[in-house]
Amino acid sequence: MNRLAGATSPYLLQHADNPVDWWPWSPEAFAEAERRDVPVLLSVGYAACHWCHVMAHESFEDAELAGYLNEHFVAVKVDREERPDVDAVYMEAVQAATGQGGWPMTVFLTASGEPFYFGTYFPPESRHGLPSFRQVLEGVAEAWRGRRGEVAEVAGRIVRELEGRAGVYAGLAGAEVPGAEATHGALAQLGRDYDERRGGFGGAPKFPPSMVLEFLLRHHAATGSRAALGMAEHTCEAMARGGIYDQLGGGFARYSVDAAWVVPHFEKMLYDNALLMRVYLHLWRATGSPLARRVAERTGDFLLGELRTPEGGFASALDADSEGREGAFYVWTPAQLREALGEEDAARAAELFGVTEEGTFEEGASVLQLPGGNEVDEELRERLLTARSVRPRPARDEKVVAAWNGLAVAALAEAGALLERPDFLDAAVVAAALLLSVHRDEAGRLLRTSRDGVAGPNAGVLEDYGDVAEGLLTLHCVTGDPRWLDAAGELLDSVVARFTDEASGALYDTAADAERLIRRPQDPTDNAAPSGWTAAAGALLSYAALTDSEPHRTAAERALTVVTPLAGQAPRFIGWGLAVAEALIDGPRKVALAGEPADPATLALRTAALAATAPGLVVTPDPEKPLLDDAPAAYVCRRFTCDAPVGDPAWLRAGLSAAPKE
Repeated sequence: MNRLAGATSPYLLQHADNPVDWWPWSPEAFAEAERRDVPVLLSVGYAACHWCHVMAHESFEDAELAGYLNEHFVAVKVDREERPDVDAVYMEAVQAATGQGGWPMTVFLTASGEPFYFGTYFPPESRHGLPSFRQVLEGVAEAWRGRRGEVAEVAGRIVRELEGRAGVYAGLAGAEVPGAEATHGALAQLGRDYDERRGGFGGAPKFPPSMVLEFLLRHHAATGSRAALGMAEHTCEAMARGGIYDQLGGGFARYSVDAAWVVPHFEKMLYDNALLMRVYLHLWRATGSPLARRVAERTGDFLLGELRTPEGGFASALDADSEGREGAFYVWTPAQLREALGEEDAARAAELFGVTEEGTFEEGASVLQLPGGNEVDEELRERLLTARSVRPRPARDEKVVAAWNGLAVAALAEAGALLERPDFLDAAVVAAALLLSVHRDEAGRLLRTSRDGVAGPNAGVLEDYGDVAEGLLTLHCVTGDPRWLDAAGELLDSVVARFTDEASGALYDTAADAERLIRRPQDPTDNAAPSGWTAAAGALLSYAALTDSEPHRTAAERALTVVTPLAGQAPRFIGWGLAVAEALIDGPRKVALAGEPADPATLALRTAALAATAPGLVVTPDPEKPLLDDAPAAYVCRRFTCDAPVGDPAWLRAGLSAAPKE
């Protein structure tokens, strides 16, 4: 009996009609494996995963193969976005054993959850050096029946190895708090890794380095570094002109399969777009770039138009596939341009967007780009967008993830204020309210997901607490409303009490009272989004600056010590940690506003402060501060010391944006 029909996860529901007798991750599934004396097949993926769909169609929908699987295994299906803790623990085992990882992740476990055989995608027939999925199943079943002692030995060794890794990051914590030497070292290493011709870091596939870009912009604001700004500007322009950015509808795809940003993997993730929206907003704030402003604003339009749910949250992702093919919704041939625009305008559009007869994608189709020097023709763009709107659309993962919605709240709130887009700010307020109502249990603890306004069963992990707190604190800075500050404080108190190692200050991905897995996951490195560790450190630091709380400041500094040893070794994978380090080095600065919140003069000071580039700057009302000549005033404070009040918004912004020149 397939048990996924009642799941809240769209990914699990995609498998609810499989002939495989799927179980959700649960104690009952492992008890069933113990009762039947069979291994567990753990299959982990997510709704927008292309190869997850491929393996599902090829293998999990095959009745004969499903019959064999059901007879010899207990099959457990996990949405990695609902259970990042389960995914992290077993992905670490897969990567340690095979040297690589990815999704779908396929792991065979004992009834006690110990892994003993690993893989990712397996084809229906053996090819490219991979055994067929049926061969894998038969081999594992035979080993389980005939070589049980060997299986137990392998499983035990793997668990011991994972336990040995458990103290690595805690051991890194406790170093010095990151200072200018660490951030300068990180910049030097990033310069060595930088792709000077095409922007970004490394080769193919190339991922948008959103958190590293945020660090580079903050480092430039703090030091005046031309190298830091140059890498950020070049990369942002290359992405914005490439195929990874949707030239018609806005929003970014997950990554580029090539090194030049031409052909994306077409799924669009909420976290990528929230992070990149903020990066482009900050680039525009620093440079006045019209391209950066357009991309930031259009990415916000994409979030509201494509990912917003009826309840006011934001869905996780858009699928890469439609009509059974990856990218079908987005790519164009010259013939399709002629059909949509007519001969003459099609020729202009082809030149504008780089559409050729040879194509840049499959079957002669082209991914739209905006080659250097070209500027968007809005009339052509609108006509193509209208023509595209009648195509079958990619599926949407309706799941609302707390962490990623926190990132969206931060981006939309800040953009609403800086771009004078009240619809962005209104959307941020509604999403934040949803997180505080639907995504909290009776004890005030966060829940990871919801769908259709109903919370899922899984507890929030550290990234949920850190990113939601980040969103709430940004919303407080933009609006001055104390409820967002108070709610963030409650979440961060929980981080200190339930996620922190008291001895070292290191942070765990799961709470002390969470479900016990084969090891408690812990990882400070940033991947596609900020790690829970660095997200929480950033929110703790901002909260401390806003409230002058020494315990939260201490917790932030202890957590940030892990950045110091990683800054020079692997700066590409600690980008958010480095961005937070820049805030720590700068203070961070707090702008305390004296005056009635609704007074236009107070609002002008708030807007000026938000438009400044000082790293990690926070803004809050302070009714105890005196006015300046009976008029609203801004006090710029660092660690309990405030400068003389300022009443001129232009002076305030200039003072908060000044950096040394190289």
